[in-house]
Amino acid sequence: MKWLPFFTLCFLPCTLPAQTVSQKLEKAFQQFENDSQMKHAISSLYVIDAKTGQVVFDKNSQVGLAGASTQKIITAATAFELLGKGYKYRTPFYFDGKIINDTLKGDLLIRGVGDPTFGSNRYSTTGRKKILFAVSEILSIKKIKYIDGNVIIDENSFESNTIPDGWIWQDIGNYYGAGAGGINWNENQYDLFLRPGAKQGDDVEIIGTEPTEVFYSIINELKTGSKGSGDNGYIYIAPYTVNGFVRGTIPLGQKEFSISGAMPIPSLKFIEELRKEFDDSKITVSEKFTSSLEYKANKKPLKYDAKPSNYIVSPSLDSIIYWFLKKSINLYGEALIKTFAYEKQGVGSNDSGVSIVKKFWKQKGLDEDELNMYDGSGLSPLNRITTHAQVEILKYARTKDWFQSFYNALPEYNGMKMKSGTISDVKGFCGYHKAKDGKEYIFSFLVNNYSGKTSGVVNKMYKVLDELK
Repeated sequence: MKWLPFFTLCFLPCTLPAQTVSQKLEKAFQQFENDSQMKHAISSLYVIDAKTGQVVFDKNSQVGLAGASTQKIITAATAFELLGKGYKYRTPFYFDGKIINDTLKGDLLIRGVGDPTFGSNRYSTTGRKKILFAVSEILSIKKIKYIDGNVIIDENSFESNTIPDGWIWQDIGNYYGAGAGGINWNENQYDLFLRPGAKQGDDVEIIGTEPTEVFYSIINELKTGSKGSGDNGYIYIAPYTVNGFVRGTIPLGQKEFSISGAMPIPSLKFIEELRKEFDDSKITVSEKFTSSLEYKANKKPLKYDAKPSNYIVSPSLDSIIYWFLKKSINLYGEALIKTFAYEKQGVGSNDSGVSIVKKFWKQKGLDEDELNMYDGSGLSPLNRITTHAQVEILKYARTKDWFQSFYNALPEYNGMKMKSGTISDVKGFCGYHKAKDGKEYIFSFLVNNYSGKTSGVVNKMYKVLDELK
């Protein structure tokens, strides 16, 4: 009978049932929740079979949590549905007067429509020099060398409040906190070039900016940090203001270092560069370059009866969504939210745009209270969304003809196509994964109020998601 134990051991593995993906996720998620970093946190994970819609795993899927930039998948999917993947922003030009010989007897008006790519270097046709040349070329085609009037930049297509509720003071002066207006320029961003001191604790010197910023002054409180300490510098300046601060540290041991800020008044930078373009092109303006902001400040209505003469056209929406998701550009999300309202109601309002998003998904069967949104990018810590809602939206996207554009725009992390999200003590991932056995999954994983370093949380989240592989 000595052969019996060996025989039993050989066949025992075949008699044990294999763990299902659901069971593996249950075990991995329990370990995740028991981790010391999660002692005071709340987490939600929702996973479904992409083909059948069957729930594979559900923990807290109806609990509203801050989703950070994972919220961008909601804005992107809504944009594809409401605007269409071929949608393009069309910035119109108006000649409000008569053209006599080489003179425009009246005003040239450029009406911003919230195009977030206007002046962006991400596309071959939208860079600052390209846009400026396009404006002067429009005048050249009309043989206009003199404007006997004003050049007016009309920003009234979007509300004057460029940033949504809940954005924090530490964010709004930095590039990722750039709000969306009727005129956006260079993605409303500039680079601040700095020179650290010779030793830790020394003052930091401001070298300059690109583009050159001339509309406000910065009080420099930056200090030199330890070598390898990284970028811990923050710019503090609010929209429409002229004075701000730069605080924190940049690392020792570099000849030059840069941090990126948000332009407080992007239209004024556009006006400055347009004035220079006109000078270089020998186009004379008898009056002034101005913005509708000045009319608003003086309580004067801006009226013009002319019809559009020409347009500057943006890249198509699928190209915009590509960069919106791939590089997580907050400005694009805020512009899109306001564009929903502009196209439907005539004025780009953040609150109206958010209401349109919630109403759209309610019509598709989602409880609108699952989308407690305050913006289009996820930057506001006031946002509360559910993993269930995110997965339902991702599932819906798979059925649409624009899905491939949406899918291609998703970044890849941990070998999975998914959007990530990070704000203070918040981390999230949501997206799609095809396992080695051919099974396809849709998932959303959000964690709020964890302790310690984000990198540690990310690795532990990956370990849970690895059970889908």
